Amino acid sequence: MHIAFRRAVAVVAAVGSVSLAVACSSDGSGSSSDGSGGTKISFQLNFPPGGSNAGFAAAVEEGYYKAAGLDVTIVPGTGSSLTAQMVASGQASIGYADSTATAQLIAKQAPLSVLATVYQSNPNAVLALPGSGITSVRDLKGKKVGTPVPSSQATMLPLFLAANGLSAKDVNLVNLAPTSLVQSLLQHRVDAILGSTDAYQVQLEQQNAGKLFVAPFATNGVPTVSTSIFADKDWAASHATEVKAFVKASLQGWHFAATNPDKATADVTKLWGAKADKASGAELKAIIGSNLMCAGGAKFLGKAEPAQWVKTQDLLSQVGLLPKGVDPTKYYSYDYLPADLQPCPVK
Repeated sequence: MHIAFRRAVAVVAAVGSVSLAVACSSDGSGSSSDGSGGTKISFQLNFPPGGSNAGFAAAVEEGYYKAAGLDVTIVPGTGSSLTAQMVASGQASIGYADSTATAQLIAKQAPLSVLATVYQSNPNAVLALPGSGITSVRDLKGKKVGTPVPSSQATMLPLFLAANGLSAKDVNLVNLAPTSLVQSLLQHRVDAILGSTDAYQVQLEQQNAGKLFVAPFATNGVPTVSTSIFADKDWAASHATEVKAFVKASLQGWHFAATNPDKATADVTKLWGAKADKASGAELKAIIGSNLMCAGGAKFLGKAEPAQWVKTQDLLSQVGLLPKGVDPTKYYSYDYLPADLQPCPVK
């Protein structure tokens, strides 16, 4: 089953992947040891270098991976869906992606498992400018809302509206390319946009948009488990010691980033240089300010509670992003989490 799935998804993943500059052993496991400084692990990110992966940069530059006996190569990505497909097809062994993309493949029998969750809820939010007349979610009624297409955010919008006493018929949805959302709002072509607190909100604030109306999905009825470390199940099982060490060191990096954002931002720049997003610092502070690492009733950094997975399965199956009737425990494993997780809120 696993081999057949990998063959099927490998074609899709290969289309969007020119090359993988990863440090892998000859068996393709993504882990090896050559005696030159620790066990080598290549780690596939979901996005290019920036605030959204600052914790991993901190784990490198602050020495957490090295202290754990690991030599980690971090490979920037171009989207959660592609990263999930790459791991599912065997082109990478361990990655970082939105749990929706990962769970969708798991539901289709992909041999994957979520190992630790950094964003305990998705960063999606509806954003509006001051003077728009929008001061509550109910004020969206009759307004034009710019919606990025294609995106899972747009698919999830009906859940957000329903949770706040509205329906899609109550708002005028305007389909936009993700790259045009911010300018469309600033130019008043729409009254609000469906964006995110860790990216689009940052862009608006950096363009002096004023005091924004921000309605996060996480605190308005749609707190789905979001960006997580995940891996090929068989690979993780056969490299359990290294994977546990990697997860622990990564979470140490994220705790450092949450408590030392300026230094973690410097770590992003040090690790990736000119490739790092210039807005990394603002993005990281937005992640911290939105409480994404401890949202959704999370008790510990890195561990999404079982009830949150149940809610995620229920919400996403309502809009067809996940099939109905799947046991949520199929999506994740707590076997690789350290015993000494940092409690929430992060201090």
